[in-house]
Order: sequence, then structure tokens, then C-alpha cells
Amino acid sequence: MQYFTEDFTVFFEELRTNNHKDWFHANKKRYESSVKKPFEIFTGVIISEIQKHDPTLQIEPKDCILRMNRDVRFAKDKSPYNLHYTCFISSGGRKDKSVPGIFLRFSPEMIGIMGGCFSPSKDQLQSIRTAISHDKGVFRNLLEEADFVQKFGEIRGETMKRIPKEWQEPCKKEPLLLHKQFYYVGEEAADLICSDTLVSQIMEYWSAMRPVNEYLSNIIK
Repeated sequence: MQYFTEDFTVFFEELRTNNHKDWFHANKKRYESSVKKPFEIFTGVIISEIQKHDPTLQIEPKDCILRMNRDVRFAKDKSPYNLHYTCFISSGGRKDKSVPGIFLRFSPEMIGIMGGCFSPSKDQLQSIRTAISHDKGVFRNLLEEADFVQKFGEIRGETMKRIPKEWQEPCKKEPLLLHKQFYYVGEEAADLICSDTLVSQIMEYWSAMRPVNEYLSNIIK
């Protein structure tokens, strides 16, 4: 099934050169019909597909989809609107990016497909490092699964610049412990947005990330 028309990407392409409130308000109905509504439907379908494998996921699209408006309080670029549309599907939704889930960003350039822990708390980070340091390579083996590597490559995120004394030796044995974030990113061409295989291909990414997400989820509970 096709959820989006070509106007989804055209809308953002035009917004790029017209990123101001007057243009957006003049195109509000178009935004509602070509972007907001189909993205809500699509997000609901992905939630339903995930629930077939994980019935514990109880979330609504409205709790997953991020706002169009940019936070410009501390930004040099005061353009009011994002040039992409995003959702974070997890038990915590968009308000808690420490909970592993699937993060989708649709733009005219690409689809970004991300997973893992974006912003673990200090206590969560301590739990993740402790688990990895004692799991005898379990986490690394998950990251080296062929499907995960093909779709996501490797773990990304900020790393420690000053290593606490208690972690200096463990970090020499397992460099993953240096991480302050544990997320990973895959990409697909933007033409997938209008494809009738969109949902099935996104679910392939979800299946590839599921073991890593579950590992991290069990640690930070």
C-alpha cells in the first residue's frame, strides 16, 4: 500500500526556500493532507506491525511524532520549521529517547532509520557499561550480526574524553565502553517514501535492530 504522494517530498523542497510562517500558513491545508495525516496513518501502521511481535508496545502515533516547529532558542538559524518529518516509536515515545525504539526521519534527501539509546541517563549509562563489561562479548556479537552490519554498520554516539579510573582497564579490553550514547543509523533513498513496499522495508530494519534494542532495554529497566 502507498501511504504518501510525491507532494510529501515536494512540500519540504519548497519549504526549504520558503521557510517562514506566511508561506507555511498559506500551505497549511496542503501540509495537513500531504504530510501530517499520511504520516500519522503510516506511524500507526508501523506501531501495529511491531505489536504483532511485541504486544507490550502500547503507544499512539500522536505520542511518537515530533513537531514541525524547530526549537530556535539557542540556534543561529531562526528558520521556524524542520525540513523533515520524524517519529520515535518506543514505549517512551518522543519524550524519552533513552528508551530503545525505532526513529524514522523522512526528508526529500533520504529516509533515516535509527535505533538504540540516544540519551541514556547517568544511571542508565552506568548500567549499560556494567552489563557490557560482564557479558563476555554478547553485545559485541549482536553488533556483528550480518543483517545488523549490512543495515546499520556500527554503534555511533559521543564517547568519553576523560575516562574515570574504574573504567580505564575495561575500556582497553572493550572500546564500546567509551560510549556515552549507543545508537545506530541506516539510510534508504527518499523514493522509498512513495513506494508500496515502504512498510515491509521499514519492518526489515526493525527486525535487524530488535536484538540490540532488546539487549539495551533489558539493561536500563
